[in-house]
Amino acid sequence: MPEKIIILDFGSQVTQLIGRRIREMSVYCEIHPYDKMPSIDDSVKGIVLSGSPCSVRQADAPDIDLSDIKGKVPMLGICYGAQLLARKYGGEVDASLAREYGRAELNVTDGSSPLFAGIPQRSQVWMSHGDTIAKLPAGARAIASSDNIANAAYCFEGERTYAVQFHPEVFHTQYGPEILENFVKKICGCSGDWTADSFIDTTVNELKAKIGEDDVILGLSGGVDSSVAAVLMHKAIGNRLHCIFVDNGLLRKNEFTSVLSSYKGMGLNVTGVDAGREFLDALKGITDPELKRKAIGKTFIDVFDREAGKVKGAKWLAQGTIYPDVIESTSVNGPSCKIKSHHNVGGLPANMHLRIVEPLRSLFKDEVRRVGRTLGIPNSLVGRHPFPGPSLGIRILGEVTPEKLEILRGADAIYIDLLHEWKCDRPSASDPRTRADNLYDAIWQAGAILLPVKSVGVMGDERTYEYTIALRAVTSTDGMTADWYPLPYDFLAQVSDDIINKVRGVNRVVYDISSKPPATIEWE
Repeated sequence: MPEKIIILDFGSQVTQLIGRRIREMSVYCEIHPYDKMPSIDDSVKGIVLSGSPCSVRQADAPDIDLSDIKGKVPMLGICYGAQLLARKYGGEVDASLAREYGRAELNVTDGSSPLFAGIPQRSQVWMSHGDTIAKLPAGARAIASSDNIANAAYCFEGERTYAVQFHPEVFHTQYGPEILENFVKKICGCSGDWTADSFIDTTVNELKAKIGEDDVILGLSGGVDSSVAAVLMHKAIGNRLHCIFVDNGLLRKNEFTSVLSSYKGMGLNVTGVDAGREFLDALKGITDPELKRKAIGKTFIDVFDREAGKVKGAKWLAQGTIYPDVIESTSVNGPSCKIKSHHNVGGLPANMHLRIVEPLRSLFKDEVRRVGRTLGIPNSLVGRHPFPGPSLGIRILGEVTPEKLEILRGADAIYIDLLHEWKCDRPSASDPRTRADNLYDAIWQAGAILLPVKSVGVMGDERTYEYTIALRAVTSTDGMTADWYPLPYDFLAQVSDDIINKVRGVNRVVYDISSKPPATIEWE
């Protein structure tokens, strides 16, 4: 078992950031709802209690029994976690004292504390609390303050239990990564040996033991997750992996043939299925976004089930489920609610009689890319932008028709091709440790959207009444939040001219400068 840190989630919107920061140290960690704490064995080197939108003074405040682990396993309480530790063990949390939101100055009052090793006496941190720890429990002492509060950080004497009122996981805390690393490596003693190579070796051995001599079916989408899952599975079981790549008729221009060709070149056993007509028939007359998703999902299951039935003796279905899918689909009883039910989480139609195997279930998106590169998968696949499961079906607002698909494919192809052509010198969105060669690599996700709006235009001396294309480009890590990308004006001018001049049916191009939240990345 690899050494790991357990993060108990009390509903904070930035709990995933704690996990990401720890993973960046090459230390494995898992996020669990606070009310579903896993068993704590020798592999667990430390526990982090996350923040929460709740107050510990509420009658129904999230609570947890820590009696079996406090003082025995290193622990770090963050914000709500710090207040919970204080209140549970005899301290006082008050709402009438100073509140802090946003940037604050941290003053380290105990420079000998291992939590603050190498941290300057004063530095910027990010606070987000309405309650304040007014009095520490017996046996605890302050190790840092801020300009407004005395107990910005504290520890329990004789224990490796620490608590901070600020958020070390967020970007605005100046030495946040160093503080977390002090906890993970100096206090918990983690070695930081969880790498892409070690993940591959461990996972391949686990897959061999789990699957034995059985055959496995995997649905390829052309995206990063399913591609990396396929190569990892193939490394474990060879040609007993049967991949199915369905053309739903909603893919990008020439995508089916180009991606299928890439898979063949990697030695994968892939069957391509042209089912575009079935999907378009299922979408006929539907305009509601949710009904479109359901129609596409049901048709995919029908097609995939039919093709999977041709693989005799298969007992497993491999899926490209990744860790954010799992986290989003886990309901915390109390402070947070289920964000969505992910299509890769939650089981299969009963008639398929297949067991699920998810080799990437523990990885974040950037870790999936890192594993893919280590496996030798071409960057044309590993570096691809995320693409929605319903494909262009939800990038055509309103009813999907062959005519609209033709228009959108043409505009989208011009846009994506130009992103590949235009040079830039920014960090790569898929691997921030490297520089991007072009705009495409600097952007996390991009695409064109066909709006159900026609407007008046002039081409030559003639009046036109044609569609509008919206362009979207965002930066993100895992899609939980996203910022619009500042595309150069010269680029926007060229892509607009090219789309309007080369794609019949379009006379207007706009650029979406909305961030997530409040908007979403996709328009439907």
